Amino acid sequence: MSSTARPLFRVLRWLLAATVVLAFCLLLWGGKLLIASDPPPVRVDAAIVLQGSIAAEKVRLAAAIHLLQQGLANQALLSVPKESYWGQSIPPIARSYLERNYGIDAAARVDFCETSLDVNSTAEEAHVLSTCIQEHHWQSIVIVTSNYHTRRAGILWRRMARHDPKIRIWIEGVTDPEFQQPWWRHRQSAKVWVMESSKLVWTVLGG
Repeated sequence: MSSTARPLFRVLRWLLAATVVLAFCLLLWGGKLLIASDPPPVRVDAAIVLQGSIAAEKVRLAAAIHLLQQGLANQALLSVPKESYWGQSIPPIARSYLERNYGIDAAARVDFCETSLDVNSTAEEAHVLSTCIQEHHWQSIVIVTSNYHTRRAGILWRRMARHDPKIRIWIEGVTDPEFQQPWWRHRQSAKVWVMESSKLVWTVLGG
């Protein structure tokens, strides 16, 4: 091997080794990079449920209702689209679902914050929800979302809260059936990890 090729080969060998180590670390701990729940608060004014898929929405809503039943939150705020794809108003349908599954008393403690169809990101949803939060004069809230979404949601919500230092925010992550561990053994979980990781990088970079 020539003296010129030897240093290049050594560099390529170290790059390959670093790539293997990085891939191994992502397989072992990649899922934890996305998760950053806070210790549960003693009590908050409201639990805020972020929008998600049907499966995610059910577990997020159940977690918020649990916070109400445990006395950790006074009220819950459910983020919902203004209307369904078929033009139906969502809040009446959601209210009926809450009463049927959690009882009238629990349903009465849940309010709705309607978002337009143009809202398609966590940052945009946070902006709309902040208006609803201000209207209720809440100063302590817990954001309820899927566990894989907690780190990015925490960054975005705390970034937004800088404009209102009176608001205190906690992030509550719930186990999402669409994000199983280890994430790389399940097609849907791997898809979620890739998408959420790219969004997290973009958020950290200020996007």
